[in-house]
Amino acid sequence: MTPKEVVQTMYDCFTTGDMEKFASMYHGDAVIKVNGMHSFSGKHEGIVAWMSVLSTIPAMFDNFSVNPINMIAEGNQVFTQLHAKADGMDANFGHYHKIEDGKIKEFGIYDDSQKMAHEMKAVKLIDHAFYS
Repeated sequence: MTPKEVVQTMYDCFTTGDMEKFASMYHGDAVIKVNGMHSFSGKHEGIVAWMSVLSTIPAMFDNFSVNPINMIAEGNQVFTQLHAKADGMDANFGHYHKIEDGKIKEFGIYDDSQKMAHEMKAVKLIDHAFYS
């Protein structure tokens, strides 16, 4: 699969709820960085840690969905523009993926963190070293 196909497959799995295949699209030691100051924010090391974060989505959001609008691929990097919705939230997001050996190695999430935190009613202070 091309890097773009890897990322599209990952989004397809998320949408259909195939979380086993979703997890298999990541390297075990993938690094996921989430912007903002809400409960998902920070650096998550490894797919197990990331899956733990994702498992909280149903408790935080009713009817959460992401719809990729546009993907831009350059070499092994893919940037995706997404439209995200949940009850009480309508936002545009940006996601960066770095692919190695056909799996996601790095995932940078540049979502509308103010809308996320507002809907989650969950703002937290983060370590600013994340941004360095």
